[in-house]
Amino acid sequence: MDLPRSFTIRESSHRIHNPFASEKLAALGQALHMAAGTLVLDLASGSGEMLCTWAHAHGIVGTGVDISTEFTARARARASELGVADQVDFIHGDASGYVADESVDLAACIGATWIGNGVAGTIDLLRRSLRPGGILLIGEPYWRQDPPDQHTAEACHASGKDDFRLLPELIEQFGELGYDVVEMVIADQDSWDRYRAAQWLNIRRWLDRNPDDELAAGLRAELSEEPARYARYQREYLGWGVFALMSR
Repeated sequence: MDLPRSFTIRESSHRIHNPFASEKLAALGQALHMAAGTLVLDLASGSGEMLCTWAHAHGIVGTGVDISTEFTARARARASELGVADQVDFIHGDASGYVADESVDLAACIGATWIGNGVAGTIDLLRRSLRPGGILLIGEPYWRQDPPDQHTAEACHASGKDDFRLLPELIEQFGELGYDVVEMVIADQDSWDRYRAAQWLNIRRWLDRNPDDELAAGLRAELSEEPARYARYQREYLGWGVFALMSR
């Protein structure tokens, strides 16, 4: 049980596996006004940057669950680096079925709603670990503008236009599911640039070290094609944000 090796190569230098700058992650933590001891569950926690930095800055405690062995190891190392290993724990496992033993104050899935087969299913999964009156965090893509055709949608790594919604429609979906949006922090184009361009440098450096690897041809093709495709399509059409929700 692990992520594909190509994914960990692509994101080998990333602490945040989404188009979210560290400043935006910090801003989100500040906006939520979390008291010391706030209990947090982070499903698909990646390299643990959210839990570790919030434990350091705000005194939260919590658990992260992620399918990647490499990212889980990085998360534990990051916790030790920041001196918060006694506040946060990272579990290698399948987040799609994880429910906390103890109800938490904040339950999050940042950029991995595939674990619940979409927004509605992921909210329902997180809700099962949340105390009454607690906060859910959902990180999710949306269309900055309607893609004009199927080709544009696929160039944004969607199977079709219906994979994502426009931002107002995404917010309306949260309401239809019975939740108030009480905070949101939105990635900007610079956030996207930093996230995606770092992937290209990671791939290039890996290719230079591993020219004969079985993945080399595919990653070489990706590096040759993806920067222009990103600039033409994804940078213009695809947005991303983190939304804080409370049940009505």
